[in-house]
Amino acid sequence: MSDTLHGTTLPDDNHDRPWWGLPCTVTPCFGARLVQEGNRLHYLADRAGIRGRFSDADTYHLDQAFPLLMKQLELMLTSGELNPRHQHTITLYAKGLTCEADTLGSCSFVYMAVYATRFSNQLPKASVHQLTHYF
Repeated sequence: MSDTLHGTTLPDDNHDRPWWGLPCTVTPCFGARLVQEGNRLHYLADRAGIRGRFSDADTYHLDQAFPLLMKQLELMLTSGELNPRHQHTITLYAKGLTCEADTLGSCSFVYMAVYATRFSNQLPKASVHQLTHYF
């Protein structure tokens, strides 16, 4: 995945572009604003971006995991764990990546941020789901 601007050589030179995803302080990070239609999510490439530079392995894992993350987020909309009217961050782990997502109470969007997993001794306060059974 590349988000190189015209006239630059590094994708981490893109701080002047709008950030569509869930606010994230980790780099590299892939962020997107997904359009919600009922319990379905639609990815729009012009509402997504990358900050920093993913390793080749992380890029490959993101390409593999993204459709499964989307499906899991749709299932969470169906179950009510992700609610379009209430802000609640959920966290998914897959292929060495962490995905945080939240509707932010927007009623029509799901904001996401995906970055390489950095394990710590503290468990996040948000809902945590492991997607390892898909791989």
